[in-house]
Amino acid sequence: MTAWAGGIAANTLFVTDLTASKEFYSTAFGSTPIFEDDDSAVFRLGPTIVNLLRLSAVPELIEPASAADRGAGARLVFTVEVEDVDARVGQLTAAGVKLLNGPVDRPWGPRTASFADLDGYIWEIAANPKP
Repeated sequence: MTAWAGGIAANTLFVTDLTASKEFYSTAFGSTPIFEDDDSAVFRLGPTIVNLLRLSAVPELIEPASAADRGAGARLVFTVEVEDVDARVGQLTAAGVKLLNGPVDRPWGPRTASFADLDGYIWEIAANPKP
């Protein structure tokens, strides 16, 4: 079996308030959408695309599956590598983003901190220790 050639190119997150989510992502990641329409706003984070999709547009994308309710709890964490977790935490908190945890040095090596977006998706920022 061969490896998947390109890895994960895009993640689509189902959001209840597209306008508020777009503002949150612009603030948290210091980025502007590379595409947007009435149902989505697309951001580039390094080589990965993050598509914020209005909840009402989800059925067209995933039927016959259905979107889970936010109250079901977290089922994944997106990790973004940064150079300096503490500096990034300072930027996030100054912008009003509330941390779930961190910064903390993890036993497996990296220093991390986590926050949730407006729909409960969890984002972790991580930096490997400097040699």
